[in-house]
Amino acid sequence: MFLLSEETLAQDYAAQRKRMVAEVEAMYAETRGPTGLAAMSPQVRAALGKVERHRLVPPGQQALAYRNHPLPIGRGQTISQPYIVALSTDLVVLQPQHNVLEVGTGSGYQAAVLAEIAQRVYSIEIIDSLARAAKENLAKLNYRNIEIKIGDGYQGWPEKAPFDAIVVTAAAPQVPAALLAQLKAGGRMVIPVGAAGQTQELVLVTKEMDGTSRQKRVLPVRFVPLLPAKQ
Repeated sequence: MFLLSEETLAQDYAAQRKRMVAEVEAMYAETRGPTGLAAMSPQVRAALGKVERHRLVPPGQQALAYRNHPLPIGRGQTISQPYIVALSTDLVVLQPQHNVLEVGTGSGYQAAVLAEIAQRVYSIEIIDSLARAAKENLAKLNYRNIEIKIGDGYQGWPEKAPFDAIVVTAAAPQVPAALLAQLKAGGRMVIPVGAAGQTQELVLVTKEMDGTSRQKRVLPVRFVPLLPAKQ
């Protein structure tokens, strides 16, 4: 059996990442009408080109890691499509000094992309096995600015609030009040809104300086449901 060297594998994955970034960039151009974004920001493009997605998927999915579509990660959950990860990151307009809340850690891929740009990422995952795996894998990738906890995403992370940005990676029936309360004035939240098993809308929520908020529907999407804690 012929085995590729680690260096050759790394080069192959890097080439696959480059192709993936090009595919995502092409999707930006195709969807510029509804999203208002014709291209990825340089920061998001660099993050997408750097994060090793093949190290944040189950072993059986590594050959598909750089395809521009979601992948199963177990427990009925998925790792999001790279285009959606990039778009969500661009929509919240991250700055290097920002503290970000992610709701739905999953495999840790979205958290890693956020962590390439933001100062600190706080990520909540309700499924303990996924949270532990993501924490272990992100540590191996030397992400020191990501903190993960097991908990109810509907309640956010009040001890670390307020947040400059919030990215939700699972669909809720409506924008949770607790998350809106934890968003800093002037901050942005991206969240899929709609019923489970149906097409939802990716919604951009902007919190004004006076505390009011406005919502903009961006794209039709389909996400796994945001799971509440068991009562």
